[in-house]
Amino acid sequence: MGYQRAHSVSFSLRDDESHTTSRRTRTRFSQLFFSLLLLAAFSFYVSSAISGSSFYFYQVNLTVQSNHVTNQGFEELYNVTSLSRHVSSVEEDSVHKYDSVSVLLPDWEVLVILSPENPLMPSDSLEGFHCLFPNNQTSPARFSGALPFTERTAFKCIMPNSVRRQMPFWQPILTKHPEKETLPIEEQRELMNMKNLAYESISTESDVVLFVKGVNSRSGINSPPQDFMCIFGDDVVHGAVKTPVTSSMQEVFRCSHPDLTALSSSGADQGRPIKISLQITKENRTVPSVAYYTPRHEIALTQEPKKSEICACTMVYNVGKFLKEWVIYHSKIGVDKFILYDNGSDDGLQTVVNELNLDGYDVTTLLWLWPKTQEAGFSHSAIHAKDSCKWMLYVDVDEFVYSPSWDKASQPSKHMLKSLLPQQPSSIGQVSFRCNDFGPSGQKSHPVRGVTQGYNCQRRVKEPRHKSIVLLEAIDDSLGNVVHHFGLKKTFKWKQMSVHDGVVNHYKYQAWSEFKAKFRRRVSAYVTDWKEKTNPNSRDRTPGLGFQPIEPEGWEHKFCDHRDDRLKLLTQRWFGERTPHGYKMAWQR
Repeated sequence: MGYQRAHSVSFSLRDDESHTTSRRTRTRFSQLFFSLLLLAAFSFYVSSAISGSSFYFYQVNLTVQSNHVTNQGFEELYNVTSLSRHVSSVEEDSVHKYDSVSVLLPDWEVLVILSPENPLMPSDSLEGFHCLFPNNQTSPARFSGALPFTERTAFKCIMPNSVRRQMPFWQPILTKHPEKETLPIEEQRELMNMKNLAYESISTESDVVLFVKGVNSRSGINSPPQDFMCIFGDDVVHGAVKTPVTSSMQEVFRCSHPDLTALSSSGADQGRPIKISLQITKENRTVPSVAYYTPRHEIALTQEPKKSEICACTMVYNVGKFLKEWVIYHSKIGVDKFILYDNGSDDGLQTVVNELNLDGYDVTTLLWLWPKTQEAGFSHSAIHAKDSCKWMLYVDVDEFVYSPSWDKASQPSKHMLKSLLPQQPSSIGQVSFRCNDFGPSGQKSHPVRGVTQGYNCQRRVKEPRHKSIVLLEAIDDSLGNVVHHFGLKKTFKWKQMSVHDGVVNHYKYQAWSEFKAKFRRRVSAYVTDWKEKTNPNSRDRTPGLGFQPIEPEGWEHKFCDHRDDRLKLLTQRWFGERTPHGYKMAWQR
């Protein structure tokens, strides 16, 4: 105490000059202290980054250890350390998180879509990516392709078992260095689910078509359009513009274009992609979305394109081994262009498509990663192809249009399919063909000469399905369809083709090694998957087949009521070449 008092007295007796010098000394000492503190923090961060620690951990420690660091100083420090990390990442092979959104698909698949504002660089390899989940579990991420129109890169990974037990599910991050990353709690976002999602949109000159799953979820039951609004823009960050929904049918919602001037705050005038979603007005709820809006001026056509008379559209998954036969056959009877909605094939489908195009066929693929959306995909095609196709044939790659009147033709003709259509002008907007279902026909593996050669045993069906060829301009504005046919505008009629004039040979029950692939997933939104133990008596199910991909005894001889060799013999004559080992078909070359 005596020392403190003496020191205080001596300090109070100093003159003003001495007092000023002391204050300057203390100020410099404080500045030096904080500079050393910042330098120590920076050094700690660099060492943490090298050893794999995250910036999130460092940030928390910094705020706890020193409450005197100002916001401005912290921001400057963050910028310095971020720059340092960027330099280190370049040196350490791009330690980098990619901004993305993720969607849970069936069978625990996770679809990861990169943000349109943060695309992969041309120098980035598509290999070596991982999904990193919040509990530090990882899963390899496989490149799936680029989504059409927005060109967003997509990957898929499988959710680890340990993550499936933790609710709610959180979105993973995409990274090439999971051992050097972690996901801060404040950055965690709940994983979106395909069962409730706005997943795609396409614009016409007059309106916007939005595709949403989980709203009209029951077949034949659709909520009125006045229950909904389309929302353009980020509702949280930038504000949003709403337009009324004019049509609600299945997973298809149509609404007016937004006023782009009102969207300027959302970045429309700066070229930033504009998010679009659906608002359920009664619930004041917006459906989660990964869809983006394409303004009218970006889709305006500079000149009227030449339309193909007949196109064919189908949704595919791993059909590479079947595609050449289907394309070559239908091209020779009159199909000009083929449009494949690819549901995420990984069997080298694009290689087959490229080979067909090199041979002079017109085949395009459109990546459509959304499971159980076949009806929506066909609705999308009715808009997407309207300017390039007049008629659209909707059949699968195991289905072949055939007319008994062609049996005596020595060669196929481009006019054959057209001869089954009404002569213009006509009020007929849709022509449907009955399906003849074929069984395994004794085959135990995929027939090397193709399905038309390998399967010739037909099953009798009391109520056969049908497939259609549709005049695109005749389709009702709702775009509603049940896969086999579309609803038409009131001014158009629907014609059912006589079986004597035309049918569709459906090679439905193939060799078990091929047929069991159907257990993966049914593509229709309103048809129960094979593995689900509901509607066991539905005619969409295969008679005598259970809920698991277990081969029934005697499968190769089932579904055979009578032999039908007509298309087999016809395709042999048109496309076959005799060899010492039998016929070799054009699609085998």
